[in-house]
Amino acid sequence: NGKIIDIEKVASCLKKTIKVIETKLNFVFKFANISVNQNDCECINVSGFKKLNGNQIISEDISYILNDIKSKLEKIEKHKTIMHIFNTKYCLDNKLTKNLPIGLFGDFYSHQLTFFMMNNNEIKNIKNLFNKCNLNLKKIILKSFTEGVKICNREKKDTFIKISIKKDQTELIVFDDSAFSFFQKFNFGSDIILKDISKVCSLEIKK
Repeated sequence: NGKIIDIEKVASCLKKTIKVIETKLNFVFKFANISVNQNDCECINVSGFKKLNGNQIISEDISYILNDIKSKLEKIEKHKTIMHIFNTKYCLDNKLTKNLPIGLFGDFYSHQLTFFMMNNNEIKNIKNLFNKCNLNLKKIILKSFTEGVKICNREKKDTFIKISIKKDQTELIVFDDSAFSFFQKFNFGSDIILKDISKVCSLEIKK
């Protein structure tokens, strides 16, 4: 579930695996990206605003909104690090636009951003693991994001909700117009459904 419990054991296993791959490829790795499946990843949707008063919206206006929201969020969530940022909604004069409305005139512009954040200690543990394997960690990617991208490419759909129900865990992924806009994990799954059915129908669950 994305957490490192025994750093030495995991590092030893990873070193052996990397060595096998390097020997096979006759290549020494120095950098790495990792895809993680975190339970405590936090998804935050925030909107920023800009009064235009009939003026044209320019790229600097959008950059200001993004940087302003980002800096405020980093001050509030000091114990977390931003992993992904997505532009999720653009609204000019109360009308949603498909793309960034740069160059258009209006009175009021709102811009929604979706931030995905991870606990700083979890990131430090992952970096420590890779340092023990003589690898410089370049990027941490959320597995839920890559799964959503696969669905976009495979199904040719840009807006969808994926609900994955396991025995003791449920995962919700939302993509809106090709943007990763929401993610949440719940600590219950099919087991709670079976328990409810067994109670209502007076059935015994065989293990």
